[in-house]
Amino acid sequence: QGMRDQSQFDKIDLHLIRVLHTVLTERSVSRAAIRLGMHQPAVSASLKRLRDLAGDPLLVRSGPGMVPTETALRMIDPAASILRAAEVLFTDARGFDPKTASHTFRVAASDYLDPLFLPQLVSQIKAQAPQCSIEIHPLSARSDYQAHLAQGELDVVIGNWLTPPEDLHMGLLFSDDVVNLVSKDHPAVRRSWDVADYLGAEHIAPTPAYPGSLGVIDEHLLSMNLRRNVTARCPHFALIPAMVASSLLVLTTSRQFCERYAEEVGGPSSMKLPVRILPCPIPFPRMSYYQLWHERTHTSSASRWLRERVKTVAASLYAPHKSEVNPEGKLKTKP
Repeated sequence: QGMRDQSQFDKIDLHLIRVLHTVLTERSVSRAAIRLGMHQPAVSASLKRLRDLAGDPLLVRSGPGMVPTETALRMIDPAASILRAAEVLFTDARGFDPKTASHTFRVAASDYLDPLFLPQLVSQIKAQAPQCSIEIHPLSARSDYQAHLAQGELDVVIGNWLTPPEDLHMGLLFSDDVVNLVSKDHPAVRRSWDVADYLGAEHIAPTPAYPGSLGVIDEHLLSMNLRRNVTARCPHFALIPAMVASSLLVLTTSRQFCERYAEEVGGPSSMKLPVRILPCPIPFPRMSYYQLWHERTHTSSASRWLRERVKTVAASLYAPHKSEVNPEGKLKTKP
C-alpha cells in the first residue's frame, strides 16, 4: 500500500498542481487554458490525470457552467499554498534579483486611490523586474482580503480604513485632506457654503459593498449625528468625477484624487474635467492609506521588494503634500 501511494505521489508535479488550482478557481477548462497559456486539449488531458489521481470528478457540470465537487473545494487552498511556497522557495534562497526574477506579484487595491498610483506601480515593476508578472485585484469590503493574504493569494493590499485590522503588518503610505469635488457650474463655486448647504446638496458616493454598509465619509458623519443627501451611487470610483462634471452632484474624497481631474491644478491634461475643488464645511480627519501584508510574506525578499516599490510610488506622488511614509511595522494600536 505504502509503495503504491508513493508511486501515485511521484506522478504529481508542480505543473499539475498549477493546472488543478487554475481549473478549480476558473471553473472552466477553456478559461484555465487561456490563463495558463496552454492549448485546451492539454488542459483537458491534465484534468483527466488529476481525476484519476483523486478518484473524483473534481469539476462537474451544473446548468450552463461547471462547479467544483466537495473534494475539489477542499483542494483549492492547499494547492494555492503549494504554489506560493514553490514560488518563494528558490527566490528567497538566492535573494530576489529583479533583473532576472520571474515572480508573480499579486496586489489588491481600492479604486479610491489616486488614479496615477497603480499605473506608476505597474510601470516601476515592469521597468525594474521585466520578467515578473503583476496581477491587480479589486478591493471592496466584500472581498475577504485577510483570508487571501493568509492563503498567499495576495502579497499586498492597498486601501484606506478608519481602523486597519490589527492581525496584519501595516505601513502607512500617505495621509490626505478630505475635500469636495463639484462642477465648475455648482452654486457653491460662486458663493461660500455652510454645513446645512453641504448636507442638503445632492451627493454621489460609492455603491455600498453590502446593504446598509457605510464608507469612511458616512461613518464619520454618523459619528457626528449628521447625514448627507446621497442621490447617486456608482461602483466604479474612477467614473464619478465625470458624473460630477456634468451635474450638480458633490463628491467628498481625498484632495490628491480630486486634483488629478481639476483644471486649475497641474498634471496630465488628458484627465482634466470642468470641475472645482472646494474645502468641506465639515471637518473630516485626514484620509489615510495603508499597505497591509501577512506574517507569511513579512520576511520574503520578493515581497519586501514589492512593498518598497509601493512605498516609493506613494512617496513620489505625495511629496508635494509632505505626507508621511512610515517604516514597515505591525499595527498594535489605532493609528
